[in-house]
Amino acid sequence: MQRTMFIPEDHTRSPFPPLLGEQKDIRYFGTDPRSLLNSPATTGMSFWSINPYVGCAFGCAYCYARYAHRYVAERLVASDATADGAHEELAELPPWLAFERRIFVKREAGAILRRELRRPARFNALQRESVVIGTATDPYQPAEARFQLTRSCIRELAASGTPLSIVTRGPLIVRDIDVLQTAAREVPVSVYVSLPTLDERVWRTTEPGTAPPASRLRAIRALADAGIEVGVGMAPILPGLSDRPEQLEAVVTAARAAGARGIWAGVVHLRPGVREHFLEALARDWPEQVEHYEALFGTRAYLPAGTVSAITDPARRAKASTRFSSSRQPVRAEPRQLALAL
Repeated sequence: MQRTMFIPEDHTRSPFPPLLGEQKDIRYFGTDPRSLLNSPATTGMSFWSINPYVGCAFGCAYCYARYAHRYVAERLVASDATADGAHEELAELPPWLAFERRIFVKREAGAILRRELRRPARFNALQRESVVIGTATDPYQPAEARFQLTRSCIRELAASGTPLSIVTRGPLIVRDIDVLQTAAREVPVSVYVSLPTLDERVWRTTEPGTAPPASRLRAIRALADAGIEVGVGMAPILPGLSDRPEQLEAVVTAARAAGARGIWAGVVHLRPGVREHFLEALARDWPEQVEHYEALFGTRAYLPAGTVSAITDPARRAKASTRFSSSRQPVRAEPRQLALAL
């Protein structure tokens, strides 16, 4: 597991120094965005989302968000850098590598989100729909231990009466059980812990910066026992590596035993910019699988629905035949009177 421990710094609006840890090649830079909320119109997703960090130190080989980092890098390199000191740093690295080694921290995220939620046009557009935190980069990657941006976003969303959901691979989320419990008394709150496999080699090789599966299962148990609605996202499943029925069934069984209520499964997709990096890693670590992937995907980024259904079917069957185990019912929000933004 890769760990980053940050040097002390005065958190002001002056330029961030690089925050160096045990991994000397990962640096964090501050940005001051105008907005935190991503609308469905801008992302193509069916829900609103927030990503407190741009880039991710977890460095998962298959991460679909790598492709987007290139646009951030290109914009910054081609202009006067809007992120402190990052201009020269980004010019030195290919975008796919910058994704995990040059990470942008959205400073003052809580205050920005609070102001945004107070704007009538934004508030009314949101219509109190659920906001998902962590759709592109992990909100509980190592930087969160220092900056606590995700924690501040949870507080602001709950205070505004906005339901929220979180997707993460990071056991650090247990730190925020207190604010999650408080939020759940005000609005619907759910957490999905990403757990695509229990296979140690697959985990270590494809998710080099993440916590072990056993640590994530302990986090699920802690959340469930604290009354937080928690589920598991089995994604991405990697054909030929983590898709054997017994592998998928083992994840479902362990997740249920830990207290996961909901379980969903998804198969890897390979967009341009991610595909090249993933296939290169595959050739290094599982060379016998390269021909299989090239035949399976062809020129597509996404597998056909029928293929995906066949791969995930063992997980669905296991889900239907097991029950979740939790000693506590989830905390539920009390009905509240809606306040209209005028």
